[in-house]
Amino acid sequence: MIPRYSRPEMARIWEPENKFRIWFEIEAHACDAQAELGVIPRSAAETVWKKGKFDIDRIDEIERETKHDVIAFLTNLAEYVGPDARFVHQGMTSSDVLDTTLAVQMAQAADLLLADIDALLAALKRRAIEHKNTPTIGRSHGIHAEPTTFGLKLAGHYAAFARNRERLVAARAEIATCAISGAVGTFANIDPYVEQHVADKLGLKIEPVSTQVIPRDRHAMFFATLGVIASSIENLAVEIRHLQRTEVREAEEFFSPGQKGSSAMPHKRNPVLSENLTGLARLVRAAVTPALENVALWHERDISHSSVERVMAPDATIALDFALARTIGMMEKLVVYPERMQKNLDDLGGLVFSQRVLLALTQAGMSREGAYVAVQRNAMAVWREGGSFLHNLQNDPEVTQHLDADALAALFNMAYHTKHVDTVFKRVFGE
Repeated sequence: MIPRYSRPEMARIWEPENKFRIWFEIEAHACDAQAELGVIPRSAAETVWKKGKFDIDRIDEIERETKHDVIAFLTNLAEYVGPDARFVHQGMTSSDVLDTTLAVQMAQAADLLLADIDALLAALKRRAIEHKNTPTIGRSHGIHAEPTTFGLKLAGHYAAFARNRERLVAARAEIATCAISGAVGTFANIDPYVEQHVADKLGLKIEPVSTQVIPRDRHAMFFATLGVIASSIENLAVEIRHLQRTEVREAEEFFSPGQKGSSAMPHKRNPVLSENLTGLARLVRAAVTPALENVALWHERDISHSSVERVMAPDATIALDFALARTIGMMEKLVVYPERMQKNLDDLGGLVFSQRVLLALTQAGMSREGAYVAVQRNAMAVWREGGSFLHNLQNDPEVTQHLDADALAALFNMAYHTKHVDTVFKRVFGE
């Protein structure tokens, strides 16, 4: 991932230094287990820990000749360890190292992403409570529907990210497995105890059947989860983008002193953060299909998955980490305009109360079909000519035959639409 969309802590997980450090730990822990089993001398295992080092430039140099990254690493490690290096990688195959390392890296990435989600949940909760009773118009198909509150809008996004957190916890558990089972996964040349020992040391579970590689359905679920999280980010970002439109302007991204919106038009205040988040969400979701296609490998293993994962694992996790951090900042500093929300609520002359009028007329004795025609007739007049929906109703003899002027006026009450906000908030945030 390019530096523009990378945060250092997540990027470090995918840098060669961290990768080779995990490679070394896998090999060294495996040596300890082999020594306990009496397969290699205890002194050899101790020497690996004591003298074991690696040099990234040297590994790259060796790989240019060997065309094999694990062999290049082992060769460089042997240059430091000396003769006891012959006991390293006993009975193991490259995938034991590569797949177990990827599991560690994805678990590390998941931990950072979970911390990001926790911070976003905190920001959403704070803003939702702040605007719990801030009335605004709800929209369906982009058109004014009925009143809601801005806090309820944000509570919905909070609930989505709470679900995402649960999904990511499950996905992390699914990919955090260790495979040290040797060629084609039969343990023919290595005792299963080695796998269990390494797994314990690295905080992983053992892979029940690894067939030389860890089954890629685990990875597919992980990246699919990242894709769902990215889509939730986009869902929130699109809401902000729409609310910031000049014609709406109910909320907008914070525009900092000195910030410029356009190279040509000095007046512009563009929703660049939320637009950027939409783009990053596309990038994260782009990993989902390749991850699904990686599930189908030839027989016990092939490497058709390898090149894909070397690109998509860093890119998807780094991009999502950046996107979550950007979303946190956007929501913490989001500028909300309650007065504009109220103005937009009032803009259609009370049409947003049409359903309540419809229901009241049916309860007063009109057929639903007749009530719908009467309410729609008066509503369409407001759409065409403006004016007051309530006034139109109060001057419609068919309507006033069932509801007098005062009864109609009582229906135009915002509190009616927000009376269960507390119930929803308790469901989302608890007591």
